[in-house]
Amino acid sequence: MFPLTIDVKRSYRIATSIFFFIAGLTYSSWACRIHDMKAHFGLNNAELGSVLFALPVGLMVSLPVSGWMVTRAGSRRVLIFAGLLFPFMLCMIGLTTSIWQLVIVLFLFGFMNNVFEIAMNTQAVGIEVLYQRSIMASFHGLWSLAGFTGVGIGTLAIAMNWPVWIHFVIIGILCWTLVFISWKNLLPEDEPSESQPLFAKPDSNILKLGLIAFASLVTEGTMFDWSGVYFQKVVAVPESLTTAGYIAFMGTMAGGRFAADSIVTRFGVKHVLQFSGVISTTGLLMAIIFPNIYTATLGFLMVGIGVSSVVPLVIALAGKSKTLPPGVAIAAVSTVGFLGFLLGPPVIGFIAEAMNLRWSFALIAILGFGTTLLASKIKS
Repeated sequence: MFPLTIDVKRSYRIATSIFFFIAGLTYSSWACRIHDMKAHFGLNNAELGSVLFALPVGLMVSLPVSGWMVTRAGSRRVLIFAGLLFPFMLCMIGLTTSIWQLVIVLFLFGFMNNVFEIAMNTQAVGIEVLYQRSIMASFHGLWSLAGFTGVGIGTLAIAMNWPVWIHFVIIGILCWTLVFISWKNLLPEDEPSESQPLFAKPDSNILKLGLIAFASLVTEGTMFDWSGVYFQKVVAVPESLTTAGYIAFMGTMAGGRFAADSIVTRFGVKHVLQFSGVISTTGLLMAIIFPNIYTATLGFLMVGIGVSSVVPLVIALAGKSKTLPPGVAIAAVSTVGFLGFLLGPPVIGFIAEAMNLRWSFALIAILGFGTTLLASKIKS
């Protein structure tokens, strides 16, 4: 069905890579200005938490819908649509003037974020089939690279006192330009499935992949939300070093994604997933048992390596499901996995309040090892 020349395959890969970059740039641009939005609306921490909850609600609502949309309309059409609307929602965030407007726009931002993610991952799965080797992790590496780029632009915008709306409109224009440049070279449409229901029951293999994603995303969410607190409260570093663990984690997670594809090609998906669980758990235990700046930083470096390839690999496996269309299978795995990202950080807080933060991280270490156990039972 698809042209197989090297130049055509490369053009598909570059175009989809650009869309991964757009997704990472758009989301990270929002994330680095949350504090400014909080100050603009005069929100306290509790109020901000309530407002921000609109984003994951939008994402969760979109999970079954996005898989259905991709299956019916094709990932190419949906990705172009999302590539225009996702940055538009970012611009609208900067233009909101009341709390109720912000809540609605964040809901739509979360909704479009997931539609974008499912469509671009479906494209990536199709391209990986053409290459007949693992390339999924490199796509996600570009998402991480875009995250660093977005934070860099955001830091510049804050230093130059750009209003949030100007910063977001600039990002929107940049993203729309990239969409205009690359949309024609996206992979041709997927085969539509007229009989595919909106909700589909995942088979046991899809459920196992979802649980692996759950364990990995719990760890990722914990690193994003609690690594700084851990270094501050448990490792007891100076204020200037509280982000050391987070930087170590993000650096190796991004780098690991670019290296993962060649490692998977050599050792196989199962072995890489099993090793990922072991190294993630070892890194967390190192930071728990020896909570000083050197061992904790090394431990968080290992956690970044451990989680770097897990989600890209399980998404790639889901997209090759024999029982569900790629978009629906990817959405099913994303649903289970995202629950970990959403539920993990609050659970960490509850356990830390009842006991202490080191016990919380010990629970995450156990979940990380679950990746190793589940990986041995999946069909690759």
